[in-house]
Amino acid sequence: MTIFVKNKHTLQIDEFKFKCCIGKKGFTINKKEGDQKTPKGIFKIENLYFRKDRIKRPRTLLKCVEIKKDMGWCDDVSFPKKYNRLFKIKKRIKHEKLMRKDNKYDLLIPIKYNFSKPVIGLGSCIFIHLTKNYKPTAGCVALKKKDFFIMLKLLKKNSKIEIL
Repeated sequence: MTIFVKNKHTLQIDEFKFKCCIGKKGFTINKKEGDQKTPKGIFKIENLYFRKDRIKRPRTLLKCVEIKKDMGWCDDVSFPKKYNRLFKIKKRIKHEKLMRKDNKYDLLIPIKYNFSKPVIGLGSCIFIHLTKNYKPTAGCVALKKKDFFIMLKLLKKNSKIEIL
């Protein structure tokens, strides 16, 4: 099963087409940390992370991980061992906090971009997450909640995302 991001407004799985949004500055094959671009390529996806206090455990074949208050995703180029990894939040390390006040990360799936052996500065924290208004992201792919739930029912553990 492959998720296709065909352009800055369209995500497709099989015959299902969903409106989406991507990075504020479009797509790139030369991703850099903080460039607000969505990386092009074919990538595996990680687990589903969800806010149990806001959403009941979704029905999906993906492994589900409950988001805790101390969970962050490192985007700090000064910490190579933690860069582009889930970790327990430490104040001195820059990160994306997974438990946010807004609802963007109530459901999220990390895209395995720059993932297995991360190269510092090539970009981190590339997620599929929620949006309410389709405003451009910092480099992620975002969907409305109802579409995210449909996508979850279609995905398998070995699903990939192809960003064209």
